[in-house]
Amino acid sequence: MTKLTAGFALAVQPIAAETIGTGSDGLVAGEIKIGEIPGYRAMPAKGKKFPVVLVVQEIFGVHEHIKDICRRFAKLGYLAIAPELYARQGDVSNLKSIQEILPIVSRVPDAQVMSDLEAAVAWARESGKGDTSRLGITGFCWGGRIVWMYCAYNPNVKAGAAWYGRVVGQTTANTPKNPIDVAPQVTAPVLGLYGGADQGIPVESLEKMREALKAAGSQSEIVIYPKAPHGFHADYRDSYRKEPAEDAWKRLLAWFKKYGAA
Repeated sequence: MTKLTAGFALAVQPIAAETIGTGSDGLVAGEIKIGEIPGYRAMPAKGKKFPVVLVVQEIFGVHEHIKDICRRFAKLGYLAIAPELYARQGDVSNLKSIQEILPIVSRVPDAQVMSDLEAAVAWARESGKGDTSRLGITGFCWGGRIVWMYCAYNPNVKAGAAWYGRVVGQTTANTPKNPIDVAPQVTAPVLGLYGGADQGIPVESLEKMREALKAAGSQSEIVIYPKAPHGFHADYRDSYRKEPAEDAWKRLLAWFKKYGAA
């Protein structure tokens, strides 16, 4: 995969009526190359030394929704970068179902993801536009788990926000640890944003994560929206819940500001 897909991933059709569209007026936005892989970046058209936020994809890859989130950050003064983290394993954008996507995702090693995120940070620094001393990361679903892992991997991250990413689960050769296993190494404060009605992430697992973070002396917090399902921030899908999505976004922005990622 050498280029990003245009539009939304095929597996998420049809698109919901509430889909948010953020224009690129006043921005520099579009595809970039991060080492061997494609990515998307958005930033203000004027100025430099913008705080940097890594935006980590859902299971559907860097499609229009993830690009839109980058533009939302850019409108607020960030340099937002979303690397296509499955690029070496395959293109999921034209697959019709999650069942078809999962075999590709399962072949993506955590070590590769960490390396590609580091390359994205280097791209931001070398561009002359990003202030990587103000580095944040956010991610959704599959990317939510990656936020926890990266905040345990890179001690230079100022803050993270993990949207409904699993914290426990089966390990594999490619994913040898879960977020709960690396809780003592999570040096950046992570804001976990979860739905109490998520069928795939039991609240009990979140309580265990809270206990592990507390034992480690972490400043991280987990917020649970009792009636929200998995994917409650995904405004292009039926899972979208406007009130918790907007509240969680405000919390994210305040969190980044509090801990120096803004």
